[in-house]
Order: sequence, then structure tokens, then C-alpha cells
Amino acid sequence: MISSIYPPPQVLLLLLSSWPRRDLPRTAVSCVALFVSFVLEAFTVLPNEQLVGLREKTISNSVALEENATTRESTGFEFRSTGVASDCPEQGTDRDDIDSEQDDDGLLLARSYFDTREYRRAAHALQSASGSTATFLRFYATYLAGEKRKEEDTVDLAGPLGRSDAVNLELVSLEQELSSLYRMGTLDAFGMYLYGVILRERDKHAEACTVLCASVNSYPWNWSAWLELQALCTDPDIFHTLDLKDHWMRDFFVASLFLDLQRNSEGLARYQSLNLLFPGSDHILAQTAVAHYNLREFDDAERLFEELLRADPYRIEGMDTYSNILYVKECFAALSHLAHKSVLTEKYRSETCCIIGNYYSLKAQHEKAVLYFKRALRLNPKFLSAWTLMGHEFVEMKNTPAAIDAYRRAVDINPRDYRAWYGLGQTYEILAMPYYALYYYRRATQLRPHDARMWCAMGQCYESDQLQIYDAAIRCYKRAVNNNDREGIALNKLAKLHVNLGRHEQAAFYFRKNLERMEADQNESQEYVDALLFLGNYSKNNGSLEEAEVYCTRVLDFGGPAKEDAKAMLREIRSVQQHEDNLQSMEADRGSP
Repeated sequence: MISSIYPPPQVLLLLLSSWPRRDLPRTAVSCVALFVSFVLEAFTVLPNEQLVGLREKTISNSVALEENATTRESTGFEFRSTGVASDCPEQGTDRDDIDSEQDDDGLLLARSYFDTREYRRAAHALQSASGSTATFLRFYATYLAGEKRKEEDTVDLAGPLGRSDAVNLELVSLEQELSSLYRMGTLDAFGMYLYGVILRERDKHAEACTVLCASVNSYPWNWSAWLELQALCTDPDIFHTLDLKDHWMRDFFVASLFLDLQRNSEGLARYQSLNLLFPGSDHILAQTAVAHYNLREFDDAERLFEELLRADPYRIEGMDTYSNILYVKECFAALSHLAHKSVLTEKYRSETCCIIGNYYSLKAQHEKAVLYFKRALRLNPKFLSAWTLMGHEFVEMKNTPAAIDAYRRAVDINPRDYRAWYGLGQTYEILAMPYYALYYYRRATQLRPHDARMWCAMGQCYESDQLQIYDAAIRCYKRAVNNNDREGIALNKLAKLHVNLGRHEQAAFYFRKNLERMEADQNESQEYVDALLFLGNYSKNNGSLEEAEVYCTRVLDFGGPAKEDAKAMLREIRSVQQHEDNLQSMEADRGSP
């Protein structure tokens, strides 16, 4: 009968917890609490059974208080296993309980300010608050307030994409407070994460590594802390010094770090192992596709990205990398479809703007491409891909100062971005400044020692008219050949360099190697004709007339001056052959009786 008149007791609890308790008189709260307790006891089948999901209160244990914070915020009450009792302020209730409720209200108020990006109001609302959650939110809101002010100063001083010396003015005070709490051992995992972020921005990298390791060891599931730690591992040696506990999140960190350090084969192997533990993970699938892209296995990367989009058709994250693959493969229709779909899904995302920029770049509309890359950077000034791609567009537009600035901004954000270092080298090579270009190419080869393109670029720089350091160029081209030079640039360069140096035997060796590569690829370009002509002439001079005739005959299938050269060489070969035949016949006549 009572159950048909009154709502369930859990509903009463929710109604009471949502009531603005600051406006509710204390006696009214006590009365309602007593009523709810009575109704709960009347409806409870097993009164001594502890309610599921609610823990027993232990005032003396601060850890238990922190664990119960969620329960208190959601209901405002706690229940004991021996019956039901409210935690409302009643006669005889400790003043600490009232203060804790006020702290909870303050925390909710601060969260509201935080969600509306009023960071200083959020920090001020928590000035007198205690507890690890309130402490972290106060420090984090202060940090974001400083970041917001820094961005405003940057825009005022240099424009939305300009450079300035603006800094976060809150870092010093935050470091002092957090270091004191850290030494006292009162910082939780999230507080240590924020402390590590601040130390990194203060260029105290060794201390930041120590603090961030402590954070992820205490709470391994904070991926943001792992990413901050990854940014500090600029060298594999730093990684080996980290004191990290064995955890499956550590495996994700190591795999991501290997990709960042361009150890792509090792990173790919790690992700393939993780896929056995977490089958169907979109994150692992996306990272595996990125690994194939870094290894320049574009077909495999494209297939994985298509599989990812089938599983998650409205995904935007990482799709700028997919657009790079479509750009390299010159897939106009697929890139157009991806750009259109991304705009319909989320127009104002940096990834979407980069996809559209790649589309216009593929259509050779470089001004429009730059416009969208700038739009991506207005949305996220630290979006690395946009800076690098915009630098490429400025190179195409022959705006070298703007290209240099874009590439420098990219390496400021991530010094491990080999594309930006490579772009800087190309730009200074265009400016005929080979020593600057060599420095940047060397940085690129340090990051990508197994990328033949980096070694070819450095070799061309050594070979330039300003330097003419041919032996160094030959060493670079040999490194490119040993690292699977797919374009065959290094083999052709090696052959021609040896010709210029008068080393015809070595030149013939590399021309033959290049000829085999082009025949396998069915590539009959001008390099193919040049190789045939040189080998024909080399064979003729060494007395291998039949071999020389074969090479020259193959050149006759092509037009232009090379065909005439081959005809002249064949006439010379046949003349020599006829002369040798006459000599042989004369010797035979002399030897006959």
C-alpha cells in the first residue's frame, strides 16, 4: 500500500541529493534524511545487508574518503552495513562533515567554471578546498589560465600564427607549490603528471622524467602522462634509463615511442603483439597503419586505413595521414571523397583542414592549400602536420622565406620530425647555401638512417658545384643503395660520378645494376638509354664487340640523338669486326702450304 503511494526510496535519495543544499535549512535536511532512512528501513528486505556500490565510511583513512568522494557527490549520503544511517548534519554530527559537503559544492562550482573555460574563477573557487581532486583541479585550472593568457599575448604581439616570447607566467609559482607537495609525498598520480608537464616546460627534463615515471607507475592508465614522457625521450638511451613498472600500458608506450623514434619495424612488431591481446582495437589498427606508412608501404597502409574507416566511418583522428597516402599515390577520387566526408563529419578540425589542403595541393592549387593549412593552425597552433605541409606548399610557390619559417616552427614543436629537417635542407639547397643544407640533411639522416631519400639528398649536396666533394657524395649514394633505393637515384648518380672521375670499370658496374633494376620495373627512361650507350661503348673499348653490338642494337628501338649515336657505334663495331676478319683470313692464307 505504501509502495503505491510513495516513490521508491532510491528516487527520494536522488531528489534530495540534487536539492540545492545551501538554500535548504539544516533542520529540513535532517527531517527529510530521517524520513528517507525510515522508508529505506521499511523497504529493505535484508536490513543488515550492505547496499551494493556503497562503502563503509572510515573518517580516519584519507584514502577511503577519497574513494568515497564519488558516492558522496552523487547522493550526499553514506550507508553502513548495520542498518541505514544518513550523513546529513544532525544533532551531534561533526563539523568536519559539514565542511566536506561545502567542499563538494565548491568542487562542483569549480568544475562548472572549468567547463566554461573560466579557469581563474575555477582556481579561486578551490582556494580553501582540500582533497586530491580539488587540489589537482585548482593547479590545473591555474596552469590553463596561464596558457590561455600566453596565447592571447602571442596573438596580440605577433598575430595568430606568429612567433613571440610570451610565456606562461604561472609556471614558476606552480612549480614551487607542486615541488613542495611532491617532496612531502602528498601528490597523487595526476598531481605528479601536472608537475611533470610544468617541469618539462621549464626545460628541467631529467626531473620531469623522474616525476612522470612516478605518475605512470602509480596510475598507469593516464595516457596523457605517457605521451608527456614520450616527448622527453628524444633518444633511445633516455628510454633505457626510465624506471617503469611492467604493465600492459607500458607496452603501448614503448610501441608508440618506437614509431616516434622512427624505429618503425620494431614498433610494428609491438603493435602486432598487442593486437593479439586487444583484438579489434581501432587504436592499434590506426597505429599499425601509421607504421606501414612510415615504412613507405603505402598499399598496406591504405588497406588498413580503409578497414579502420569501415569499422569507424566517422573517425577524423589520423585521417590526415591517410590523406598523405592518397596524395602520394595520386588518388584524386579517393582524396576528394575523404575530404567531402570529413567536412560533413566535423568541418572545424585541424585534420579536416589538412585533408582539404592535400586535395588542393594535388590539384596544384597551392594558394588554396596554404589557406586551409593556415586554418588548421588557427584551430591548433601545435598541429605538426600542418606546419610541415604548409612548408612544402611554400617551396612549390618558390616562397623560400615562408617555407623556412614553417619548417622551423615544425621542428620547434617536434625535433624528431624528419620531414621538416629534410624540407629545411631542400630549401637551403634551393638558396645555394649547401653548408646549411648539409646540416639539416644530416639531422634528417640521424632520424631516418635507413631512408635512402635522405642519403640521396645529402649526396646531391656534396656533389653540388659549390662543394664538389665527390668521395663524400659517393659514400652517401652507397648508403642509399644499401638501404633499398627504390627510385634508383643512387645507382645512376654513382655510375655518372665514376664516369666523371674516370673510373670506367666502377661506372660500368653501377650502370649494369641500374639497367637490371629498370628492366625489372619495365622503366625505359632516358637513364635506360644512357646506360645502354655507356655499356655499349665500354664493351667496344674493351674488345667485347658482340656484347657492345647487343647494347647498341637495343638503343635503336629509341629515337632522338641516342639512336644516331648507336648507329655510328654499330658502324664502327662492324668495321672493327670486318678488319679483324680480314686479319684472320690473311693469317690463314699465310699459314696454308
